[in-house]
Amino acid sequence: FNLSNLPVYEHILELGRKRPDAVLLDIGCCFGTDARKAAADGFPAKNIIASDLFNEFLQLSHELFKTTPASYPRCFLPGDVFDPAFLSITAPTDDVSPAPTIDLSSLKSLNPLHGRISVINAISFFHLFSEERQLLVARALAGLLSAQSGSVICGCHVGTLEKGIVKNTLVGSGYYGLFAHSPKTWSSLWDGEVFEKGSVKVETELVEVATRDVQFFMMK
Repeated sequence: FNLSNLPVYEHILELGRKRPDAVLLDIGCCFGTDARKAAADGFPAKNIIASDLFNEFLQLSHELFKTTPASYPRCFLPGDVFDPAFLSITAPTDDVSPAPTIDLSSLKSLNPLHGRISVINAISFFHLFSEERQLLVARALAGLLSAQSGSVICGCHVGTLEKGIVKNTLVGSGYYGLFAHSPKTWSSLWDGEVFEKGSVKVETELVEVATRDVQFFMMK
């Protein structure tokens, strides 16, 4: 599961082509594969931010893709989404007026981008947290989203038919549990809790995944 497999991907690329100030944030990016793919497919690389906890992910990304800071000078912001100094929670904006251009390479946190980001991609990210912390992350990301029509928060994560703890077994690791939303509760979280009811459109798709060791659902 990655950004380019999501139904909204072509819309994202179109935003990059048609909206000069469109910014894409790949949050919880790990090696930044989705950010690199979007850049390769035409989203302006200078308007892409990849972010994860540690700067080492960027170093490992260069090793994996055989690039250097000179050959791939993209914006990577290390930081903790639960640290208000890096990403504070603010109410979603309704201001669609043009804003001054920000040099992304000069950023030390995501806070200067409140209300400025057109695309937020969160792949295999939300299910890392409890129900309460998922709501905090959702509110924090919502504050970053641009109010311009077409702006989008997308991703995929572990889902379930009825919200609750999903338990699975991994060989050699025993049982593990992840909190997962159902399509219904995920939709109501965004449309009603995070954003004002009726102000956003939420689309979900629950996909069953089965391997030799585990069986679960992923929700796009």
